[in-house]
Amino acid sequence: MAPQTQTAAMARESTISIYWRAVIEAFEMLLPGLPPLLLCLDAILCALIIVKVPYTEIDWVAYMQQVKQFINGETDYTQISGDTGPLVYPGAHVYTYTALYYITDEGSNIARAQLIFAMLYVATLALVLGCYWQAKAPAYTYPLLCLSKRLHSIFVLRCFNDCFAVFFLFLAILLFQRRLYTLGAFAYSWGVGIKMSLLLSFPGIAIVLFLGRGFHGSLRVVWLMAQLQMAIGVPFLKTNWRGYLGRAFELSRVFLFKWTVNWRFVGEDVFLSKNFAYGLLGLHALVLAAFGLTKWLKPAKKPVSSIVGKVLKFQQPLTDREEILISKSVSPRFVLTTVLTSNVVGLLFARSLHYQFYAYLAWATPFLLWRSGIHPVLQYVLWGIQELVWNVYPSTEISSGAVVGLLALQVLLVYLGAREEWEEVPHGEEKPEEAKR
Repeated sequence: MAPQTQTAAMARESTISIYWRAVIEAFEMLLPGLPPLLLCLDAILCALIIVKVPYTEIDWVAYMQQVKQFINGETDYTQISGDTGPLVYPGAHVYTYTALYYITDEGSNIARAQLIFAMLYVATLALVLGCYWQAKAPAYTYPLLCLSKRLHSIFVLRCFNDCFAVFFLFLAILLFQRRLYTLGAFAYSWGVGIKMSLLLSFPGIAIVLFLGRGFHGSLRVVWLMAQLQMAIGVPFLKTNWRGYLGRAFELSRVFLFKWTVNWRFVGEDVFLSKNFAYGLLGLHALVLAAFGLTKWLKPAKKPVSSIVGKVLKFQQPLTDREEILISKSVSPRFVLTTVLTSNVVGLLFARSLHYQFYAYLAWATPFLLWRSGIHPVLQYVLWGIQELVWNVYPSTEISSGAVVGLLALQVLLVYLGAREEWEEVPHGEEKPEEAKR
């Protein structure tokens, strides 16, 4: 490159950097009032969507049919079904939609249901903003949390149970960030009781509990989570425990190819094959192991082999003093990055994603792209492309390939770029607070 051309390029780059720095500083000046402003604006937007955009029936009627059978005394999961098929969600889903059944006049008052889901959307957004605030995410990421067309559709035009599940996921994350591990575990377990999709986040949550509560403390919390699941399922377990576990937590379920958002490009034969399912499962385990062994366990500041070996033998891998010191490194940013990364890895290798699964991704992407360290303009571009391909209906080979590619890119960028929250912290020391968000 000629010296003059190189100088001009450097000048353009410098101008862009100065311009973008000014934009970021403007966002930061607005930061104290930005969350309430966004909540108010989004509440108005939800109201306008309900008034202006026709409601689309997909699962609501089936939900109401299923809970009506429960209300009438049926507790055998193999006997409960609706227009879309059998009941395939855990007991907390049944209790949640039973309450909605009564509130919405046996499901007939759709406008009231939409209003409830609009309030649920705003409440969930408030939790997400709280999680971002605790993790000191920059202000320029906040607007992306409110701009998703697909996410608004999932909440106020579809009334999917994923909306309740994602609410409890971010409630759990916020409680973990506040070091309220037992309350966070209960919130998370209730969310799993609504839809088992939240199990994708469990590896990250297990790491947070292990580092934050210690080995025996984390085992006690996990046991409490299991007890809550048993309590949720009591009426159904007593009637037909095999039917309940088989339907509500069916890990081998094969979804219809026509509804897939992510794997259409592989073709139906491959999509339905067992080899494809086993391959995804193996890759999922491999990537989780890579994060666990090289990133998530770094704050322990001990050889990973010694930790894993003792944990597998149910032996105490750390001393009491080490556990106390290590718990200090479980910062709000560590919690949010680890749990959301675990979730996105799970989405990447999921056998099939439907459009409502975007509820678990839309609010994770802005934060993870920021943690990857790429330029903010590129963060916005990638977010925009993701939003675009998730709004292609029905999915195509190109859009599904883009969905998988963007998920893979997020996972890779976070693995390569996010360092601070996973770096080893010397025992007895804590990282200084950042001067700026």
